[in-house]
Amino acid sequence: MTDIKNPTEELVAEPQAEEPQAEISSTSVQYQNTKEVLDRLKQIAETGEETSRQELDMLKSVFYRLHKQDIEDAYKAFIDGGGTPEEYVPAENNDEAEFKEQMAIVKEKRAELAKQQEAEREANYEKKLSIIERIKAFIDSPDDVNKVYNEFKQLQQQWNEIKEVPAEKATELWKNFQQVVEQYYDTLKLNNELRAYDFKKNLELKTALIEAAEKLKENEDVLAAFRKLQQLHAEFREIGPVASELREDIWNRFKEASTVINKRHHEFFEARKQQEEENLQKKTEICEKIEAIDTTTLKTFAEWNEKSEEITKLQAEWKTIGFAPQKMNVKIFERFRAACDKFFTEKAQYFQTVRNSLNENYEAKLALVEKAESLKDSTAWKETTDILVELQKKWREIGTVPKKYSDQIWQRFNAACDAFFEAKKEAGADSRSEQQENLKKKKAIIERLAAIEPGNLEGELRDQLRDAQQEWNEIGHVPFKEKDKLYKQFREQMDRLYGAASENATRRRVNNFKNSIKSGGGDKLRDKLVRQLDILKNEIKTYENNLGFLNLSSKSKSGNALVEELNRKVDKLRADLEEVKAKIAAIDENE
Repeated sequence: MTDIKNPTEELVAEPQAEEPQAEISSTSVQYQNTKEVLDRLKQIAETGEETSRQELDMLKSVFYRLHKQDIEDAYKAFIDGGGTPEEYVPAENNDEAEFKEQMAIVKEKRAELAKQQEAEREANYEKKLSIIERIKAFIDSPDDVNKVYNEFKQLQQQWNEIKEVPAEKATELWKNFQQVVEQYYDTLKLNNELRAYDFKKNLELKTALIEAAEKLKENEDVLAAFRKLQQLHAEFREIGPVASELREDIWNRFKEASTVINKRHHEFFEARKQQEEENLQKKTEICEKIEAIDTTTLKTFAEWNEKSEEITKLQAEWKTIGFAPQKMNVKIFERFRAACDKFFTEKAQYFQTVRNSLNENYEAKLALVEKAESLKDSTAWKETTDILVELQKKWREIGTVPKKYSDQIWQRFNAACDAFFEAKKEAGADSRSEQQENLKKKKAIIERLAAIEPGNLEGELRDQLRDAQQEWNEIGHVPFKEKDKLYKQFREQMDRLYGAASENATRRRVNNFKNSIKSGGGDKLRDKLVRQLDILKNEIKTYENNLGFLNLSSKSKSGNALVEELNRKVDKLRADLEEVKAKIAAIDENE
């Protein structure tokens, strides 16, 4: 046989980066409820079935989505059934705890499996090293190369049958194997026909792989195409050399086809990475919106429910956003769930507090009802009236009660009050004739006051007015519809006569003052009077401001009475102001 040298063939494959985990859509397997998801996880845990990390991530995502949907459906069914938000109590559910327990079992088994697989890869590595060493021994004995050809082919077959080795050692191991194979062929005393047959067969196999790689560009599934390319590379490496003049061309053709798929694969994951970053930003903004809600400012059911609707809309928006980057996906979801849980926990606490308050109000009003019912048959009209009026005031001060008791307890309270006041009304018919007599007496007092011409009778006039006031107070009630009108007429006459008496007194005091300053000392008195004048002006201004507010806000009779009282005080202060002015003028004239 003629010695045929076999030049080293360039068959070094591109370094293979670890393929990013493909995201499995929750719709790739249609789980209808959390039980189906839990059953699948139990199956994996019990059988030790080898599964991908993608499936486990998908099971976790689908479980929590369905688990959350179950909670929302139960709440909606409770509300649709007539329940109120404050009465809702979630049913106990142990699915989540069992899910976490089964997931822990699966992860533990996967870790153990990974450990076993790594040990197997190390063992395979040692086996392939021994094959390389065996071929090296053939090369070191050139005379025996032809004799061991069949054994050499068996070693090649064994090499192909040995499975994975550690990824970080695979490329260097393959290079060493290719090198010793090349060295073996270069030293092999083989006839041209056998060698040409091997080269032709290898060329056919590699050409078929290249054509398959070139066709991958038509596959729209980028991930599937990339995985298939890795398989083709593995097969390509295991095929022996081709004729030396074809080696560079055949490798370049395979490399060009690989470059197209690798580029698409890289662009796909770059685009997905960018989209995941955008999804993370959107989800972060939703978390920030929920976390920014200040629950301390929510004081009513309406305000809480308004914020609840906002969060529900944000939750719906969250569902429309895709996955975040894998390292952040679980963390951002946990942040989102924590923010939602915090709000709804505080809402439940608020509703419980309000519910307690409503119950306390009910107990307080029930005590008023029982008190009113115990008095409804009383004939102590004045005393009982005062008590019931006070009870009605307290009733208004107490807040609302649970809706289901509201009408019932009010009807009881109102019925008790009405029963007493109706009885009082019937008993009051006898007092009407007495009120008519009182009306005549008070009209007589008004007529007597109207006939008085005050003149200069200051002291005597004041005695008459005090007597009239005492007589008025001693007279009993008059008919209710006449009371205000009659009192106004009485007050007008009293104010007229008191005013006249005050004017007389003012003139007398000013005349006495003029006589007192004729002997001197007016300067010090004037300074004192000026200060007094400023004080009176300020007091008048304050009262006038108060009157302005009262005139705008007071519509009740009690409010009108207060306005009249303040007006009388203002009139008195103005009279005092004029007296002070007159005294200052007297000092100025004397000087």
